Amino acid sequence: MDPYHPLIQKFLAYLADERNFSEYTGRCYGLDLTQYAAHLSKSNSVSADARAEAAAIANPDASSRATITDLMLGADQERIRGYLAQMAHQNYSPATIARKIATLRSFHKWLERAGMIAKNPMTVIRTPRQPRRLPKAITVDQVEALLHAPEGGDTLGLRDRAILETMYSTGVRVSEVVALNMGDLQLQERQLRVRGKGKRERIVPLGNQAAEALQVYIARLEVDRGAPTPDAPLFVNKHATRLSSRSVRRKVSKYLKIAGLDPAISPHTIRHSFATHLLNNGADLRAVQELLGHQSLSSTQVYTHLTTGRMREAYDRAHPRAEAG
Repeated sequence: MDPYHPLIQKFLAYLADERNFSEYTGRCYGLDLTQYAAHLSKSNSVSADARAEAAAIANPDASSRATITDLMLGADQERIRGYLAQMAHQNYSPATIARKIATLRSFHKWLERAGMIAKNPMTVIRTPRQPRRLPKAITVDQVEALLHAPEGGDTLGLRDRAILETMYSTGVRVSEVVALNMGDLQLQERQLRVRGKGKRERIVPLGNQAAEALQVYIARLEVDRGAPTPDAPLFVNKHATRLSSRSVRRKVSKYLKIAGLDPAISPHTIRHSFATHLLNNGADLRAVQELLGHQSLSSTQVYTHLTTGRMREAYDRAHPRAEAG
């Protein structure tokens, strides 16, 4: 049985089919809306019927669906504000509340466009201001220590070295790394075809060392298991099936420990370091935007704070009146 209410199911189908949202993002939206529906049902009345409706959210049947649909279609600003106030009272973080508001915005916009509601109550709901978290980056020397942590010439060791080299060489997300297929790798051209958020594809270049690590890994893989097909996963586990995002995170943690680096460093830190090191060495911001797969330049501009020292040095060297008199 599908865990979502039929109205939520229709919205998730729209996200997948028309907006090209990933399965993971759809699941997050579905959980957010299920929580929202449960709140509406619970707060609608203190009667036994309302309590039964709230319990039915997790396992809706024919008798409860119509009422839940009515509550979701009839929710006004007051009810939505009550839902958000409850989350704040329960100490949800501002980032989590902002994400749930984004879910409600998309949902109600879809309801309005589909003609299921006459007026969108989310137009007057503001997202709470939250401090912008600046990305953390590690030094080039720390990256080098991490990249050299995998040892041994066995298939799994060569795979791990290739994964780390690929992540730093391209700045790809963990989800993008594990989604790579053999056919996405173009070693002769030293580039990768990457499927990012919203199923958007981009081509990213590979550095020489990453390309070499991948070539050595694939050659060993072919010895062990024969020549792979283009649609076979690029990075596989010991059972020859696609490596998971969780496994990659565990591998990164393992090699951080071996390299004696901060265990708080994450795969996303490697992505941040990729962008920061490019900008520190003079890369164009829009080029970095394309490499990272950011749809908006504002997402990339967050990295510019990390390069202000380099810009200050360049200014002091180049401007005729930068030096003190």
